[in-house]
Amino acid sequence: MSIFPEDDRPKLKSVHEIGQDLSMLSLAEIDQRVEALKAEIERLAEARAKKDASRSAADAFFRKPD
Repeated sequence: MSIFPEDDRPKLKSVHEIGQDLSMLSLAEIDQRVEALKAEIERLAEARAKKDASRSAADAFFRKPD
C-alpha cells in the first residue's frame, strides 16, 4: 500500500483521446497522433503475442495425452 493515495498522483496527458475533435489540429499534429497510435497498436500486438505464446505453452503442458 502506498503512502499517497493514487487519486493525488498527476495524470499523464495522452497525446490523443478517442473521439476528440480534430478540426483544430495542424497536419503535423495529426501526423504526430497517427505515429503515437501506430506505436500503441504495435505495443498491444506485442503484448498479445506474448500472452498467446504463454497460453499456448500452458495448454501444451496441461494437455491430457490422448
